Amino acid sequence: MTGIYRSEAGEAACRDAYAAIRGRWPIPREELRVPTRYGETFVIACGPEDKPPLILLHGAAFNSTTWFGDVPVWAADYRVYAVDILGEPGESAPLRTPRRAAADWLGEVMAGLGIERARLVGLSLGGWIALEYAARWPERVEGLVLLAPGGLGGVRLGFRLQAATFNLMGEKMRRRVAASLGADKANPVGPYLATILTHFIPRTDPLPRLSQAQLARLKMPVLMIVGDKDNLLDSAGSRRRLSSAAPHAQIVTLPGMGHAVVGQAGPVREFFAQTR
Repeated sequence: MTGIYRSEAGEAACRDAYAAIRGRWPIPREELRVPTRYGETFVIACGPEDKPPLILLHGAAFNSTTWFGDVPVWAADYRVYAVDILGEPGESAPLRTPRRAAADWLGEVMAGLGIERARLVGLSLGGWIALEYAARWPERVEGLVLLAPGGLGGVRLGFRLQAATFNLMGEKMRRRVAASLGADKANPVGPYLATILTHFIPRTDPLPRLSQAQLARLKMPVLMIVGDKDNLLDSAGSRRRLSSAAPHAQIVTLPGMGHAVVGQAGPVREFFAQTR
């Protein structure tokens, strides 16, 4: 898997750290590997098997550790599937497929899990994938939660410049970028994210923005949560575009919150309970 890491030692450090965190998963879990034409996909499954399915999609340069604090809440009501996105620093294949293949990939993962309809929760990159899938096949989505999603508002210039030069940065600067995304000492994922950013080579190609026609296909219940201090994405632009195309969507802006919109297990659970 070294092709997406700076070195074999760095790959080992990231994978060992991920395995250690999975070993402390807060509830019983299964680890699944789902074959797709785009590459094998790693999934952490937890919660009762007879409950409705809930699919979780993390952000870029991370993995399903994102949901460590949330799964105990959601698994009370759902069979939770935390999916490692291809080409990111998890346990899925290190293959970087074309951006427009993301919805097809997710469709194959869900088919491999035996899921026809599900609720989706996506953060940042994962939010964009969830949007692409829901706009393509709205009849397959029971409800959609978007946490600081890509594909709506524009990318801020400051972060675009950071991303373009990321591979030239030293470790100290990479840790500063991690802090700028909300991964500071107050955020439990901070130290691990800083390790990933030290060793992982992130993608810098932009996420395509969904058209208004695509967004108008989102007929399912939708909740979007964004931070008003997001220094990566234009959260105000995301609000405007989603509310214009899908006026039924619930939109929450968290004051003082940056791009790392995590710790929203309670509001997400309440939203899904209201829309059953």
